[in-house]
Amino acid sequence: MALGIKAGDEVICPSLTATFTALAISAIGAVPVFADVDSSYTIDPEKIQELVTSKTRAIIPVHLYGQPANMDRIMDIARKNNLYVIEDACQAHGALYKGRRVGSIGDIGCFSFYPTKNLGAIGDGGAITTNNESIYEKIRMLRHGGQKNRYLHELLGRNSRLDEIQAAVLSAKLIHLDTWNARRVAIANYYCKNIKNETISLPQFIPDTQSVFHLFVIKTEYRDKLMEYLKNNEIQSQIHYPIPAHQQPIYKENQPNLAMTEEFASRIVSLPVFPELTDDQLSRICTTINSFSI
Repeated sequence: MALGIKAGDEVICPSLTATFTALAISAIGAVPVFADVDSSYTIDPEKIQELVTSKTRAIIPVHLYGQPANMDRIMDIARKNNLYVIEDACQAHGALYKGRRVGSIGDIGCFSFYPTKNLGAIGDGGAITTNNESIYEKIRMLRHGGQKNRYLHELLGRNSRLDEIQAAVLSAKLIHLDTWNARRVAIANYYCKNIKNETISLPQFIPDTQSVFHLFVIKTEYRDKLMEYLKNNEIQSQIHYPIPAHQQPIYKENQPNLAMTEEFASRIVSLPVFPELTDDQLSRICTTINSFSI
């Protein structure tokens, strides 16, 4: 809305994401155009250029699982085609791309404060970041009914303000974010060093980036068996996400062939990763995984 994207416009985004990324596009009548991902689980820049048309207005890269997307290449494509870039950083609070915090690189950055996020509130909430003053002013109006001055509605806005209790909780937690993220990184490094099972593939990362490991996602052809094995050993695992956005019923008329996305969706498994995870728990998880066999 703040960028003037309207019904019929196209916005390129990955399908391997929480479907809410695409829903934001559809909410204003625009059309999500789904791109495939690369081995980092983030949008493949080389696939973006193939999808640009005269109707394309923006690109939404998703820093999925806390891993920054290839922003240099994405920004280059956007500049060449006069497109906006909206960073979906909902899982990547504090992540770094070549020394820069994600959410500060594109025209707009979007963050979720859902309680399970790296920086979570005690209820729903979120924030938008931008370095563009005109975009900032428009977003301030849109979040509060389109008002610039009290009781004077100049835009068709919404009621999307963050309440004071959520803001207070987030302010108290923000000072701990880097410490909590560092623990997530240490856990991920432990997994990468100690998981040694040839049926399992570990995450791959884009050079010059620092993931904050909102999730630690592995791949295996034997996902169902592995998840059942972990459950029997009292280790929780989940799938993020089992049904890609382009295969959801609401987008059934727009189902491109996204080979990597579909392969990953059939094989990915999320292992426990949160700052309170102890070294003993980590050791037991790795030992259990290493003992898994088909």
